[in-house]
Amino acid sequence: MAYASHLLNHSSKMRNASKLLQHERALLVRWFSGDAQSSLHRNRAMWQSQFHESSTRSGVFEPASSFTKRSFSVQKRNISMVTIKRGSIIGSGFNGEISRSQLLSRRCYASASDLPPHQEIGMPSLSPTMTEGNIARWLKKEGDKVSPGEVLCEVETDKATVEMECMEEGYLAKIIRGDGQKEIKVGEVIAITVEDEGDIVKFKDYQPSASEPSAPPAKETSAPPPPKKEVVEEPAREPEPKVSKPSAPPSSGDRIFASPLARKLAEEKNITASRLLLSKQTIPHYYLTVDTCVDKLMSLRTQLNSLQEASGGPRISVNDLVIKAAALALRKVPQCNGSWANDYIRQYHNVNINVAVQTDHGLFVPVVRDADKKGLSTIGEEVKQLAKKAKENSLKPQDYEGGTFTVSNLGGPFGVKHFCAIINPPQSGILAVGSAERRVIPGSGAEEFKFASFISVTLSCDHRVVDGAIGAEWLKAFKGYIENPESMLL
Repeated sequence: MAYASHLLNHSSKMRNASKLLQHERALLVRWFSGDAQSSLHRNRAMWQSQFHESSTRSGVFEPASSFTKRSFSVQKRNISMVTIKRGSIIGSGFNGEISRSQLLSRRCYASASDLPPHQEIGMPSLSPTMTEGNIARWLKKEGDKVSPGEVLCEVETDKATVEMECMEEGYLAKIIRGDGQKEIKVGEVIAITVEDEGDIVKFKDYQPSASEPSAPPAKETSAPPPPKKEVVEEPAREPEPKVSKPSAPPSSGDRIFASPLARKLAEEKNITASRLLLSKQTIPHYYLTVDTCVDKLMSLRTQLNSLQEASGGPRISVNDLVIKAAALALRKVPQCNGSWANDYIRQYHNVNINVAVQTDHGLFVPVVRDADKKGLSTIGEEVKQLAKKAKENSLKPQDYEGGTFTVSNLGGPFGVKHFCAIINPPQSGILAVGSAERRVIPGSGAEEFKFASFISVTLSCDHRVVDGAIGAEWLKAFKGYIENPESMLL
């Protein structure tokens, strides 16, 4: 009780705690959850000396007489005192390691030099699979004042180009990694910011430390002597005949080097493969296939493109009509427009269609938002712009996040008749579209026949969200829009 009341008496000096918790709560959790564990019945002289030394430096706490019968010790990382100053944490006896991948920006107080308080900005982790990134360009230069929310630089990830925003107010004192720097590991220092403008010049020749301080090695404990084993005589065995094994061919000694582009493509393929493997292992897939006639769809497309050419608008593709039909079918059967959330099903009000786009940089799935509410020309223009961004590797997170359903078309560009696509998590469905083919079908008469064009589409469903009957109902609605395309214009 005496210790608690003593802390309450000094609460007025903790007014910056909200700012501390806002920007460095991860550090607080790490220090106070496992490292600063108090234990009683320790040496009182050690407690008083450490506490008095820390309070003399910080000026925040003073030893009280009520502490004479208590002791305090810190395990693992020897934290004897923690004080709060200007929204940061200073440990007078901190010897532990702070991971930059967790704290991408942190305050540093140099004790062995004349450097003022500063903040190291690390390469952020912009996706769960990101391990390194590239600096596309800096939008701020050294000496500029920065405020929360302002964009510092553009970071290229394995899938997109993302703007990196500033978290605190200050001045950009030093840019460690400049424009065009590539293969920067997540957490590696890329810039330094300071609070006072006069401190900028002190970081002119600053270089970050090569390595982080490591935790003290654990004391080696003498292992007990191994138990004595009883010696048991084994029966004599006949010598086995020697068999000559073929020797491996000697290596030439030449080392194969991979280019940065090859390494990046391999990393992207590994990310895609792991994501697809996770989907197949955790999502109970089932597949529904129907053949739908596209003669009326092709006729309507020809008429619409004539109007587009007369007005100078972009041409409408078959894929644009498929996206529109899929979106309207989701609006008609909303049970398919949802996702599995462990203990409940989340159903979405917006119909956002991801469109699979294959590029030299890998597979991308940009999103067309509110596709059920947009016209065919608008959908076609957005798909063209998104495909162009994907091929230029300039997609931003808002260009591919937030999709509720995916359409993958391998028929038009590749001539694939039929395939089954893997669900893009956390979505619950993906439509695989094959190529159109001419077939002979019965005519109106007894012995009459005619030609018609059909496409085969396969719906992959998550059985946790979409039952078989619901999936069949969605396919029926989709087929109705494809075979009667005028209904999409109503």
